[in-house]
This record gives sequence, C-alpha cells and structure tokens, in this order.
Amino acid sequence: MSDDKTYLPAITKQVTDLVLAGSLSHAEEAFSEAAEQHGDFAVAEVLSTIPPQVTALHLAGFDGGKTSLATLLVPPRAWADSLAFIAATWPDDMIEDDPERIAESLFAHVHGVVFATDDEDRRRELLAEASATDHGATVFAILFSMSPKEVLEVAQEVIQKGPYITGQTSSDSDIVPLAIELVKSSEDGWDRALFELFPDFRHSADLADAEFSDDPDEEPRFLQRSTKELLYRLRKQVPSTRTAPRRGTRKSMGTKIFG
Repeated sequence: MSDDKTYLPAITKQVTDLVLAGSLSHAEEAFSEAAEQHGDFAVAEVLSTIPPQVTALHLAGFDGGKTSLATLLVPPRAWADSLAFIAATWPDDMIEDDPERIAESLFAHVHGVVFATDDEDRRRELLAEASATDHGATVFAILFSMSPKEVLEVAQEVIQKGPYITGQTSSDSDIVPLAIELVKSSEDGWDRALFELFPDFRHSADLADAEFSDDPDEEPRFLQRSTKELLYRLRKQVPSTRTAPRRGTRKSMGTKIFG
C-alpha cells in the first residue's frame, strides 16, 4: 500500500455523493474498489473524513444481516459521531406509531457494528467511544428500554461481582450480551446509559436494589423513560449540519440535516 493519499479526496466525494443520492449499494462498491486498490486503510480513512451525517445515512441501510465494508471498518470515533445523526434517518411518524420497530432496527445497527468482527479491542473501543457521548448514552438507553428487567439484573450483578459478571438473567434477551460488553468497555458509559433510562437513580447501587415487576400492567415503582420518550429525546439531540456532535452537552439543534 502506498503512503500517497492523494486519492482520498476523490473517493470521499464519490462516496458522499452516492450516499446522499440514496445509492448505498454503489457507495459500497466504491468502498470495495478502494479496498482492492489501496487496502482497508483507505476505507477507514474515508469513513473518518466524510461528514458524520453521511456515515449515519449509509450505515442505517445495513444491519447484522447485511454485509458492509463500512460496518466492518468504520473507525470508533467516526461511528460514535455518526450516532448523533441516526435519529434523523427515521420517518417522522414511525416514532409515534411503532417505537419498538425503530428500537429493534437500532439494536440491529449497533449490534451489527459492535459484533462485526471478533476483535475484542475494536469492540470495546467502539463501545467506549459511543457511550462517551450524550447521544450515545441515549442510544444505549433506547436499547436497554426493550429489556429493563434484565438490565436491572445486570446492574445488580455488576455491583456484586464487578468485572467477573456472567450475564445470567431471568431471560435470554439479546440485549444482555451487549450490556455486558458495555460494562467491560466503559463503566462510565454503562452508568450514563443506566441513568438515561432510569433518571430517578444517581448511583448504580440504588439500581441494584431496585425491583422490576413481572406484571406489565403494574405501574413502575420508579421513573423509567419509555422507548418512545427516549426516541424523541434522541431526535432532539440531532445536531444541525453546521454543528459538530459534542460530548457532554444536551442541546437540541434541530433535525433537518440532509437538506
């Protein structure tokens, strides 16, 4: 592979134009050609330089069931930044009408990127980068909202066993392995996601003592944000195209980012 990177601006423009035109398959072909000619580094480099809203639009077209070079090679920081824009790819009425479907699609996206390879270092870097942002904490809270009881059981085990957690819960929810990986990747990121879902609590030990009823009709004993509420919350965090994603902020900048 040559050290000459003069080809990168052309590939970056080509991929960006294709994604914005809705030609995701052609954008993948461009990535594939770049990898063949210049190595995987070229794909990662392009993904680190194209705008995060473009990366979000591209990756939203892929999940764990579809092969994508972008999924395999997106740099952790680039993926973390792109998550700030993922909510802008959702149809306006779907949050209201079918929040569970969006949450499941979001899970497929996150799971597809995190578990795309067997590289544990990459997996933990992806999770650490994503969970270090406000929008990332909201993303994980959305996923955890689909299995709140199991997440509380994980929280209890984290308090009791620390890094030696096994992830054994009362069900075989697909959310649990992702939660365990987040715990191992970033304790701070894990806490941020927990407190985004359960805002009444400010300490993990409090959550470990909480109980979740098996009766779906019973009112929760403590405040838990619903999947729909969290989806709207993430939508309000989408930055404008003039504003780069920030860490540690909660400002709403609007959602019209592809215009």
